[in-house]
Amino acid sequence: MDDAVYRVVRHVMWSIMVSLAASSLVMAQWMGKQTGCYPDAIVANPNRPTVANPADITQYGVLELEYGWDTAWPQGMANQNSLGGLLKFGLLCDVELRWNTTSFLSQEDANGTHSGVGDNWIGPQVRIYKQTRRVPTLSFGYAIKFPSASQKNGLGTGRVDHSFTFLASKDIAGLHFDFNVTHFLIGRENLNGFDRNYQLNLAFSHPLHGRLQFTGEFYGDTRLERTTPAFISSLWALTYTVTPRLVVDGGFEAGLTSGGPHRHVFVGATYSIGELYPGWQKRRGIHH
Repeated sequence: MDDAVYRVVRHVMWSIMVSLAASSLVMAQWMGKQTGCYPDAIVANPNRPTVANPADITQYGVLELEYGWDTAWPQGMANQNSLGGLLKFGLLCDVELRWNTTSFLSQEDANGTHSGVGDNWIGPQVRIYKQTRRVPTLSFGYAIKFPSASQKNGLGTGRVDHSFTFLASKDIAGLHFDFNVTHFLIGRENLNGFDRNYQLNLAFSHPLHGRLQFTGEFYGDTRLERTTPAFISSLWALTYTVTPRLVVDGGFEAGLTSGGPHRHVFVGATYSIGELYPGWQKRRGIHH
């Protein structure tokens, strides 16, 4: 992607996000009173550690941060280390803004070690239905990738990608399920246009003891192009709720077919930083 075009697109995206945030401040009190969006207490809504995301979004007006360290041994590489995070903001009652970033990425192979920043994904997630007895929570998400990772060092493709995701979440018989279907448009390297593929995810979790919880996931990608085959993988983790606002996690991924992630371990945390709309504090004072 041409640097000048990239700078313009980035400027436009940030301008849109700032404008939306500014306009939402004006509507904050009205939205909270009319729809009952203000939470009585801040509770974290972790997207980690699974690849799948929950259909439920961050609480209204709450800023939440997730960060984690990953070590992987991809096929054909000695190892890969990364430090990445997700910043989420409950812009409206059913609209969440998301910024997924890889702050540090290092790859080591036969040609040496290359490190730098990774790519950034930005976009909204919109909840269209809240869970009822028979119907799951339903959401749609969109994200665009800004190619900030070095193409020269093999850390990224240097191309803009897009993702379109349908999400559903449901509590059934003591288990929580998250189901995602994502359609990717992946920019072709050194060519115009996009390659396309799909990703399907089914994640599940269940309390083990007290604040300790078990999480598992099966997911897979369809074939992208001739050199990127389809694969199926699994992920297994434990999470622990330190406080309602802080959840830590750790686990590993085990590929079930060739062509996908294989040995992969990770640790991380999710923390609800605070509520940015002043009306929440007033509402909290009434309840407490």
